[in-house]
Order: sequence, then C-alpha cells, then structure tokens
Amino acid sequence: MSFVHIHEILVPESPRTRQIRGMFDLGEAKSSRTEIQCAFPKDELENRPWSIGLILGPSGSGKSTMLRSLFGEPWQSPPRTDRAVVDEFPQELSIQNITALLSAVGFSSPPAWLRPRETLSNGQRFRAEMAMALAFAARDSSALLLDEFTSVVDRHAAKIGCVAFAKKIHQANIRLVAASCHDDILEWLQPDWVARPDLGTFLWRSLRPRPAIRLEFQRVEKSQWRRFQTHHYLSGSLHRAAVCFCLVHEDAGPVAFSAWLPFVGKGPLARREHRTVCLPDFQGVGLGRKISDLCASLWRGLGYRALSTTSHPALVRSRNHHPHWRMLRAPSLVSNAADMGGKLRHATGRFTAGFEFKGPPMDRVLALKLLGT
Repeated sequence: MSFVHIHEILVPESPRTRQIRGMFDLGEAKSSRTEIQCAFPKDELENRPWSIGLILGPSGSGKSTMLRSLFGEPWQSPPRTDRAVVDEFPQELSIQNITALLSAVGFSSPPAWLRPRETLSNGQRFRAEMAMALAFAARDSSALLLDEFTSVVDRHAAKIGCVAFAKKIHQANIRLVAASCHDDILEWLQPDWVARPDLGTFLWRSLRPRPAIRLEFQRVEKSQWRRFQTHHYLSGSLHRAAVCFCLVHEDAGPVAFSAWLPFVGKGPLARREHRTVCLPDFQGVGLGRKISDLCASLWRGLGYRALSTTSHPALVRSRNHHPHWRMLRAPSLVSNAADMGGKLRHATGRFTAGFEFKGPPMDRVLALKLLGT
C-alpha cells in the first residue's frame, strides 16, 4: 500500500509573478501541483504492535502533509503565558505526577518548573512541552503527533532528549508519531518504523543499541561549579571544603558535577554528598545518578561510608529501588542539626531522605589516582 497525496494551489497573478515567469521561463500555468508518494502499510500498522513512528526527510518533502493526512492534526503547545510551567498541565493532574513527568523527560530543575515557559532556554522549553504533550495525550487516550520534532533545539539536547522521551513513551504505553528533518535523532529515538517521503520508502526497524555517550570521570577544581550552580535545585553556594568531580563529554566538556564533604559524626569515617547536578541539555539519561554512584564507589574504595541526603523526588524514587543504595531515613523533616563546627546545616524546611551507598567499592589504586593523592 502507498500513500499518495496531490496538492494543487492557485498561483496568484501579479506584476512580480509575471516577471518571475519571464525570468525563469516558467510558463503560464494558473496553478502549482506537487505530488507525494511513499510506501506506507497502513493496514499493517493497525495490526502490528509499535510505539514510535518517525516521518523523516528534508524540508519540503511532504512530512507534515503525510503526518496530517494519515494520523491527524499534530499537537500544538498552548500559547505561552506568564504562568509557571507546573500550572500549564491538566488541572486534574497531581503535583507528584507533574514532577514525575518533568523529571522523566529530563527536565529535572525544580527552580525552572516555577518559571514561565517564555523564560526557559530552548532545551528546557522543549522538554517542558514534551512533558505537557505526554500529559494531554495520556488524559485523552490519544496518539501523540508531533511536527517539526527537535527542530528548535541544540543537537546535543535533541539527541539526549530523544532518549528520555522515548523511554517515557514506552512506559506510558502511548503511541508517538513524529515528523522531523533531522536524521541525527534516528539512533537516539529508536523508532519502530521510519517513513521517508523524499525517498518514497517505509522501513520497519528492530531494536538496536543507542550510540554511546563518551564521558570521562575526573576530579576538578571548585571553580567548575560556576558552570552548574544556576541549574541546581537548592542553593547555588558551594562549601569551601568540597571535593569536586565531573563527567566530561568528549565534545561538550563538563556536563555533570558532584561535590562531597567530610561528615563529622559518630561512627566510621564518612563522606557526604553535597551538590550533584547535570546540565539541562544532558538531563534524562541518568548522568546525575552515574556521577553520584562513581563518587560514592570511590569513597567506599578508600574505606569511607558514602552518605547522601536528597529531597529531589525523582532521585528518592530511583535510589529507593536501586540495589546499591540503602535508605537510612524515609522522607521526613529533620531537626535543625549542625555539623562541622556549626558551619553546615541540614535542611529543616523540606522533606528529605537519607541513603548510604552499598554498591561495589572502586579499586583503591584507581580511587587514589582519581583523587590525585
């Protein structure tokens, strides 16, 4: 079966259009006709399981026409207002579900959730709107149709965002059909099928491994914090005793940051997680959890307990189900206790959970090398 669409429009008459005809010998046709043909087994799609479809091709190849003709009108984000991002979701959705959706698509910055979309970066706005699209599609029990998918974001943000978005699509049991002119997202989105109106082809795809994200784990100077501080969900301050590490991308440089402090208290020597954050364009693929686990493994390899207190709901959920972390304290308010001579205070105005890393310790020689001692 093939998709065939013939589009004919009248050519307006004016002195300028007549001039163009004369300059390029275009003839006196009163209309302009375009034809799109592409193999498309619509009956097979109705009877075969799939989650993600991608209509791919350059501008002007008929992607949008094909999307609308076969599936319907694509989702349009609501007009931008001065409301906070969290207030733009369906009214019946709980705040827990909203924050879970935002975190799932890689938009994990609570301070930014409180801002209007207009004030967000392109990458943050893209992820916020993808979370909104998922929420409305789930509410209406409809397929999610997206035109110009990833067209307005940086290509690093597009690729990483596709990984997080595809994962949530599968979890939510929603069908997605996206049209895009960027073939660099193909291996990151991992669609079940790809239609190419420019080539007239349709292809079923099997599950394939996504490209590797090449990173190096390094100890860094505290000055690297300036790159990350505005994206952390707590204070932008960094304690002067912090020992800092980064995951460094081969092209983008440092993309995830984790700082740790000595823990003064009873029992064996310990280190405590102080600040861990990932740049917005690289959120959604677990880099924050990865660097946190690497740091905790390093400290365990050197004979320390590795402790962490967090109030981020996504991280609490993740660690509560992770075999390498043990919950020491369920989410609760803590007393206004201080350590390190009264210079470091624990959170008292929000619910936090306490964890200890119980995963495998890093080789001591490697840990000492990474620490630079």
